[in-house]
Amino acid sequence: MSETTVVDPGADEEAGGRWPRPGTTPFGISLEDYMLPATAPIQMVDEHGVRQAPGEGRVQPGHEYAFPDDATLLAAYRKLVVGRRVNDQNSALVRQGRMAVYPSSHGQEACQVAAAFCLAAQDWLMPTYRDSVAVMSRGVDPAKVMVSFRGDWHAGYDPMAERVATQSTPLTTQLLHAVGVAHAAKLRGEDTVVLAMCGDGATSEGDFHEALNFAAVFHLPVIFFIQNNQYAISVPLAHQSAAPSLAHKAIGYGLPGERVDGNDLAALLAVLGRGVEIVRDGSGPVLVEAHTYRMQAHTNADDATRYRQDEEVAGWAAKDPLTRLRTYLTGTGVLDEAAEADITAEAEAVAASLRAALNAESQLDPQDLFAHVYTEPTPQLREQAAQLADELSREEDAS
Repeated sequence: MSETTVVDPGADEEAGGRWPRPGTTPFGISLEDYMLPATAPIQMVDEHGVRQAPGEGRVQPGHEYAFPDDATLLAAYRKLVVGRRVNDQNSALVRQGRMAVYPSSHGQEACQVAAAFCLAAQDWLMPTYRDSVAVMSRGVDPAKVMVSFRGDWHAGYDPMAERVATQSTPLTTQLLHAVGVAHAAKLRGEDTVVLAMCGDGATSEGDFHEALNFAAVFHLPVIFFIQNNQYAISVPLAHQSAAPSLAHKAIGYGLPGERVDGNDLAALLAVLGRGVEIVRDGSGPVLVEAHTYRMQAHTNADDATRYRQDEEVAGWAAKDPLTRLRTYLTGTGVLDEAAEADITAEAEAVAASLRAALNAESQLDPQDLFAHVYTEPTPQLREQAAQLADELSREEDAS
């Protein structure tokens, strides 16, 4: 196909079911240009809180996006403020010994809020261990989200009811789960989009390759959302990939990639929102890379000063997503003092509820050790459960 060829929506059958599907928008560009990400990350509001004029520096054919409306931005800002307060509260709870570990997403909250906002009720979110703010923004009770970091069992919430997979430490496995859920939804004829989150380190894993390849070949309704926070624990991006960007990896699998400023919530809502529309339309999977930064250590067990400089951190602090959006909304009159006070009060209420939930001692039943191992307990498990029950009964009688 030549560089000047315009994609024909009617060519779907010849392309073996690949993009574009009938009825979708070809954006007036070649298939190759469609698959390649923009030359620079899409940005709508700069680090100073100034809205970028259409066509100003960051836009090229096929990569134009509609600016979100004021109501959406204000609602997203509310989640952003709550998410930041939760990150800070959880860091304090770790120091108090109320949480075993917490991977903070301080500085990445815009990515997580946008991921939750772009999905419909019937869609699925597949988060990483760092994506607690995304899970909360999806509507899961914050206290239920956090108890797993204390070591409580079963992650605190019902994944099937919330349409949110559990957060877990194994790297990149959630991408395979996402592909499986999307494949099942397609086979059943369900209107379901699956958004799978991962970090830059996950793109170096074999599961990343398998997930993208399977999703592309079987034309599955998945958005792969990479939060490129520049480090895989202590390994910088330059030691992980020689590609121009992680979004460029998409074209090798036959699916489109896009780059977006991960600290610009307006741009994230626009890019992920259109991505969901494309996937839901039947045009197959999409990959989006958000350029952001992990402001705090990998977890409370990590010393980030050993592998990055204070000057680097300070440079990214000036691009803070919360300050950026607050400046924009205040400047346009969408956010006033009364609204800011109301949002702050909500964030403090969530923090208070987390303190109460994490300070409360867990009510544990030792018999739960046997309750969820098999659908039908084996004779050995019944014997062990009876032995434990007898020991507990004798201890109670002796007390």
